[in-house]
Amino acid sequence: MSTNHRLFGKKNTSMRVHMEEDTAIEQLTKHLYEMTEVHVKRDLVIVCIGTDRSTGDSLGPLIGSKLESMNLKRFHIYGTLEKPVHAVNLEERIAEVKEKHSRPFILAIDACLGRMNSVGKITLAEGPVQPGAAVQKKLPSIGDIHMTGIVNVGGMMEYFVLQNTRLHTVMQMADTIAKTIGATDALLPEKQVSPSLLQSLRMKPQILLRSKNETPM
Repeated sequence: MSTNHRLFGKKNTSMRVHMEEDTAIEQLTKHLYEMTEVHVKRDLVIVCIGTDRSTGDSLGPLIGSKLESMNLKRFHIYGTLEKPVHAVNLEERIAEVKEKHSRPFILAIDACLGRMNSVGKITLAEGPVQPGAAVQKKLPSIGDIHMTGIVNVGGMMEYFVLQNTRLHTVMQMADTIAKTIGATDALLPEKQVSPSLLQSLRMKPQILLRSKNETPM
C-alpha cells in the first residue's frame, strides 16, 4: 500500500484518469504503450504489490492473477493472489526478478490512499513506487514506472481504512488496469532474439552430429 504519488514521476510523463471514465482503458493503454515501446528489447516485468489479507491492499494481487490468466506474450508477472508480493517478501522477490531477467524494465503496481475526490483514480507515471508509505512502513522502492489506484481516503487510521475498503471498488479498478495491460501487450512486438543466439541455436544440431561421428583417441 502506497501513499498518494503526486511526488513521483515527471509532470509531463504522468497521467491520472478515473476508472469510470468511458475512455479510461484507451487513455491508459496509449500512455503505457508509449512508456514501454522504447524498452521492447528488455524483459518487461510487472510487479503487483499487496496482500489478499486486506481488502484495500488486494488490488495488486487481484491484478496479478487476472494478468496471469491472460497468457501475455511480453510481460512477466510477479504478485498474484496465490503468490503475493508484500512487505515480508518484497526484497526477496526484487532479488528474484533481477536474477531471472536481464536488464528488466519494471512496472510496479500498488494500491494507495488519497483524497476523497480522488478515490477511483488511476495514476501512471515514471519513477518507482514506495510500498508501505501509507502505513509508515520502510520498504525498498521499486519500478522504472508505476501504476497506482486510489482505493480509499487516507490521512488517519490507515489500517482500519484498508480493512474496510469496498471490494467492489478494488475489483472494478483491478479489471480496468488488467484490461489496460492486456491491450498494451497486444500492441507490443514479439521480443527479438539476438542474431548471435539464433546462429548458435542453428549450429547446435551440426555440432551434435559431428560429435557423434567422432571417435575419441
